[in-house]
Amino acid sequence: MRSDNIKKGLERVPHRALLHATGLSRKDLDKPFIGVATSFTDLIPGHVGMRDLERYIERGVCYGGGVPFFFGVPGICDGIAMGHLGMCYPLALREIVADTIETVCNAHSLDGIVCLTNCDKITPGMLMGVARLNIPAVIVTAGPMLSGRHRQKKLAFVHDTYEALARAKRGDISPEELVCLEMEACPGAGSCQGLYTANTMACITETMGMSLPGCGTALAVSAKKRRIAQASGERVVEMVKKNILPLDIIHTGSIKNAIVVDMALGGSSNTVLHLMAIAHEAGIKLGLNTFDHISKYAPHITNLEPAGPHFMEDLEYAGGIPAVLKRLKEKLNNVMTVSGRKIFDIADEAEIFDEEVIRPLNKAYHKQGGIAVLTGNLAPDGAVVKQSAVSPKMMRFTGKARVFNREEEAMQAILNRKIKAGDCIVIRYEGPSGGPGMREMLAPTSAIVGMGLSESVALITDGRFSGGTKGPCIGHISPEASACGPIAALKDGDVIEIDIPQRKIGVKLSLPEIQKRLRNWKPIPPKIKTGYLGRYSKLVSSADKGAILG
Repeated sequence: MRSDNIKKGLERVPHRALLHATGLSRKDLDKPFIGVATSFTDLIPGHVGMRDLERYIERGVCYGGGVPFFFGVPGICDGIAMGHLGMCYPLALREIVADTIETVCNAHSLDGIVCLTNCDKITPGMLMGVARLNIPAVIVTAGPMLSGRHRQKKLAFVHDTYEALARAKRGDISPEELVCLEMEACPGAGSCQGLYTANTMACITETMGMSLPGCGTALAVSAKKRRIAQASGERVVEMVKKNILPLDIIHTGSIKNAIVVDMALGGSSNTVLHLMAIAHEAGIKLGLNTFDHISKYAPHITNLEPAGPHFMEDLEYAGGIPAVLKRLKEKLNNVMTVSGRKIFDIADEAEIFDEEVIRPLNKAYHKQGGIAVLTGNLAPDGAVVKQSAVSPKMMRFTGKARVFNREEEAMQAILNRKIKAGDCIVIRYEGPSGGPGMREMLAPTSAIVGMGLSESVALITDGRFSGGTKGPCIGHISPEASACGPIAALKDGDVIEIDIPQRKIGVKLSLPEIQKRLRNWKPIPPKIKTGYLGRYSKLVSSADKGAILG
C-alpha cells in the first residue's frame, strides 16, 4: 500500500507516533488509509448537508476495512459570489481544489480517496485532482435541492430570484411577492434545482464512471443519497485492494460519453471548460471541435430548468442518469465505472419512468445537443453557446453593439432601460486573464429575460455564463480582449451577426479595419494585480484551452 511509506519499518517510528496521536490503534496500521476530501461549509446551500453524508462515507470506509481521514477543501457559492468582485474567484478556486487534493494525498501517502463535493467549480476541481494523483477514488456529489413552492407553483433559484428582480423592476410583481419568492425559492440543502453547472457536473461525473450509479440525481435530503455515500466509502477500499485507478476510468471513451450525456441533457456551457481541464490532467487531448462534433449527433432529450419546465427532482424520479444512459446506449462507449460495472450493464438494468422528462431519440426536444461552438472574425479560436436554451426566433440575430468593459456597467444599462430591442450587448475584459477569473454573467442575462428583452437582445462576452443562463448569450470568446482579441476592437454601433445553426459569430468589419483598430489598442490595466488572482491572471490559459494553469 502507498501508506506503507509512512507506517512501515524502523525508520517510521516517529511517523507512527504521530499517527497514534490521532487515535489510531496498532491494528489500524494494517488497513488502507482513505482520505475523505469534504467541501462542507456553512456558506453554500449545496454543502450544508454534507456533515450527514460524511458520517455515511466514514461508516462505509470502516465497513470496507479502511481507515478514514477527513480533510477540508474550500468552497464558494457561485450564486452568492455573482454580480460583484467575488465572481472573479470561483473558476480560480477550481485549481486550488485540485492542488489541495494532490498536496494532502501525496504528503500523507494516502491509499485512496472519496471526494464529497457538489457545487460548480469544486466538483471539476476534485476530478482534476484525482486524475492528477491517479490513486483509487470515488466522487460523491451531495445532490440537488428540492424545488421551492409558492401558491402551489414550483420555484427554481434562477427563474424566481434573478429573473424575478428584473420583473419587479418592471412592476410586473409586487414587492411583497418578491419577498415571498426570495424566501421560498431555495427551501433547503442541495445544489440549485435546475440543470445549472453543479448538477450538470454531477450528472456527467456519474456518466464518466467516477460516481456510483444514481449518485448524480439522488436528492440531497434523501436516504438514497446516504446509502450511496456509504456504498462509496466501502467501494473505494475495494478499489484500493484491486488497484483500480482513476485513469482506468477517465479516458477518451468516458470523456466522450460525458459529452454525449451533457449534450442530451442540455447542460451548462461551463462543462466545456471543465471537461477540457479534466482531460488535460488525464493526458487526453480534447478540443472545442469535439464538443461541436458530438453536439451534431447527440439529440437534446431532456428539458430542464433554465431552458424548460422540469427540475432535477423530475429527472431523478424519471430514472436518473441510468435511464438517460439507457436512452442513449447506441451513442455511448461501453466503458468501466468505479462501481465495477460497465455502462451498458447499468443502462440495460435501468427503467425510464417518464417519457416526457426523458424523451425517446425520435421525439427529442432538439435534434442537436445543448451546446454549440461558434467561430468567426470575432472569435477566431471559438466561442460557446447553450443553444438548447435559445428560442428558435433568436438562433439567428443581427444587432448593433453596445460595448461595456465591465459586467456592472452592462447590468446598470439593462435595469435602467438603456438597452433596446436590436441591441447586442458586448461585455469584455472579463476573460480568464483579463477578468481575472472569467466571471459568470447570470445577473445581466437574467435581467434581460426579466426586462422582457430575451427575444430581441443578444449578449456576447469573453467571460462565461452560469448554467442558469438562457437566451442568445455567447461566451468564452477567444482570444479574450486582454489578449488583444478582436472583441477588443469593437465600438458602439458595430453590427454583430450571430448564426447559431451555421456556427458563426462575426462583426461586419473588414479585416484591415479590425487590424487597424487593434494596432491602436491600449489594454485596460488588470482589475486585480495582487494576491492569488494576480498570480492566476499571469498563468491562466485562454478559454478555448480550458482556462487551465500552465
